[in-house]
Amino acid sequence: MPIKDKSKYPANWSTEIRPAILKRANNCCEVCKAKNKTAVFRGFRQGLEIYQTIDGNIYRTDNGDFLVCDPYECIEPSTGNPNQKAILIVLTIAHLNHDTTNNDYSNLKAMCQLHHLRHDLEHHKANAAETRNKKKRLQSLF
Repeated sequence: MPIKDKSKYPANWSTEIRPAILKRANNCCEVCKAKNKTAVFRGFRQGLEIYQTIDGNIYRTDNGDFLVCDPYECIEPSTGNPNQKAILIVLTIAHLNHDTTNNDYSNLKAMCQLHHLRHDLEHHKANAAETRNKKKRLQSLF
């Protein structure tokens, strides 16, 4: 996800590490194979979570397998809104063990927004709970 505190990352993050991981991943999400900076529609097809490119190619979200090319197929939008807009894929680099000081390439994976957020979900929940607890303790002092 966007880097909030760049001091947690090495000086060569954006010049060497990130480009190397993107190159290794062929500039695609290493989970769903969505290409960086392409527009897709996310949704469902026959009970599968999928994404559809502008040219009609439909891929599985869980592994990137190609399913069919049908530019006229109307997929079930993931938001439930029939006027759902396309999403621009922006690749980020996920730390698999959530430790931003461990920049070993085996601990890094290129992921689209969806998969990076899913990977970090439990980590975000724990951080949010900790923040709420800190606020509660501060409020109890007054």
